[in-house]
Amino acid sequence: MNKLKLMGAALIMLLATSTYAQSEPADSTGLPGDNFNLESAIELFKQASSPEEFEKLLNSENSNINNLDLNEDGEIDYIRVIDNMQGDVHAIILQAIVSASESQDIAVIEIEKQGAETAILQIIGNEDVYGEQVIAEPFEEDAVKNGKDKGPSPRFAPVRVVVNVWLWPSVRYMYRPAYVVYVSPYRWRAYPTWWRPWRPYPYRRYHAIARPYRAHYHVVPTHRVVRAHAVYTPHRTTSRTVHTRTTTVMAKRGKHGTTVAKKTTTTTRGKNGNVKQQTTTKAVRKGNNGNVRGAKKTTTTKRRGGRG
Repeated sequence: MNKLKLMGAALIMLLATSTYAQSEPADSTGLPGDNFNLESAIELFKQASSPEEFEKLLNSENSNINNLDLNEDGEIDYIRVIDNMQGDVHAIILQAIVSASESQDIAVIEIEKQGAETAILQIIGNEDVYGEQVIAEPFEEDAVKNGKDKGPSPRFAPVRVVVNVWLWPSVRYMYRPAYVVYVSPYRWRAYPTWWRPWRPYPYRRYHAIARPYRAHYHVVPTHRVVRAHAVYTPHRTTSRTVHTRTTTVMAKRGKHGTTVAKKTTTTTRGKNGNVKQQTTTKAVRKGNNGNVRGAKKTTTTKRRGGRG
């Protein structure tokens, strides 16, 4: 009887282990970027009322956004927010404090004002963290008339439209005339009194938490916010420790990827109701971590009247 009980217990453990292994996400890269979801970070920025509040939300365990441990001390790293402003563009750096002498940029939120009440935004993941530069942005689905359908009952196809982020509280706050550029005052072992680090979650759990945000934000191959990126570049900060670790992982995987075709359709609507639809077909090289690098790009632009 005891032997049967032991055999039953062993079988249950084996099945549990097998189920766990099968449910492990296949998109883990083994790089630090696995533990900081860019889409989730955009959503958090959308909810914040200011860059300062955004920093507090980033470093809150309840937000479930930051799962980074770049110095591998078994505790979550503090991420500070640094805004670089030049005219009507902002480059908001998300930077992890790695040690007394090193910090590492995780990502930069780039914002450009394009009109009196229009602004666009992208978040750029740092290649020292993600292996390759990763670009994500918010989008909305809209219905645009199918140009090929000229019948009495035209069909409308769903397309992804670039989001105007002007009404986001944090964006409005930064474009106020009296705005004082926010630069986090915190540094190594000089953190806010409310902050207490926690132990990182296993990747499988973190991956499940971050998944829902991908419905409203997506990774794109096109760098759309160009002026803000030029503002960020001189301020880029890299940790030698993190850079070395990432390049070592990437070298082990090899430098060659697969060339694939990727098509992105972007639609914007002006105040007069006219629709501008831009389709970009791009030959890209798919890297070992699943991200893509551009090689050859062809762009087609169509303009249509309003929905009427």
